[in-house]
Amino acid sequence: MKRNAKTCSRDRRAAGCLLAVVILVDVPIAAMAQQFSAELVARKDETTTSLGTLRVSQQKARIEAKALPDGFFLIDTAKPAAYFVRPAARVFMDARQSSPLTRMFVPVDPSDPCRQWQAIAQLSAPIDLATWHCQRDGAEALAGRDTDVYRIMAPSGSGFVGWIDRERRFPVQVRTADGTVIATDHIRDEPQPAQSFEMPAGLRKFDPQVLIRRIQQSDVWVEQPASQ
Repeated sequence: MKRNAKTCSRDRRAAGCLLAVVILVDVPIAAMAQQFSAELVARKDETTTSLGTLRVSQQKARIEAKALPDGFFLIDTAKPAAYFVRPAARVFMDARQSSPLTRMFVPVDPSDPCRQWQAIAQLSAPIDLATWHCQRDGAEALAGRDTDVYRIMAPSGSGFVGWIDRERRFPVQVRTADGTVIATDHIRDEPQPAQSFEMPAGLRKFDPQVLIRRIQQSDVWVEQPASQ
């Protein structure tokens, strides 16, 4: 009886392991979000400029731009939301149009990236759907990896072309309307710290429009003369 009980126990463990393997095999690889970090660089006219660093985990991205060294951007395409966080000042605010990087480098569904790009663009400014278009523009090998190319057409020179790495579920390169190529360099596929994508505790939300209204009501505001 003891030998039979042990045999049954081993059989149950083996069955459990087999079931776990079957479940893992059945999960599509594309559905498993990739985690990685990279450097963002801009190239134009044989000049390369470092723009900052990037971290990606699931549907979230963190961008630390050199142009704004006192904070970082947090992007969450699941909500969607895009914030600029200033930990030292204990405030955060909607990113809006503070950086074009937040409109381009966002986690996407490789089968329908236009949906995420449009949602984040709408956070920056109201979109006229009659003038904003997104469509697939073929495929291309980039740095030895297959990518899908998408073209976003938008007014005021805010359109761009994006190269999406399907496995990483992320645009690894974009070309802006003026011909500048912004790329992810030195990509490291590795787990990212969860706290890097969390809003620090105790921060208050700051609305830049409140400050503008206060200035308008003060003595330092000079009303622009009406056009004749």
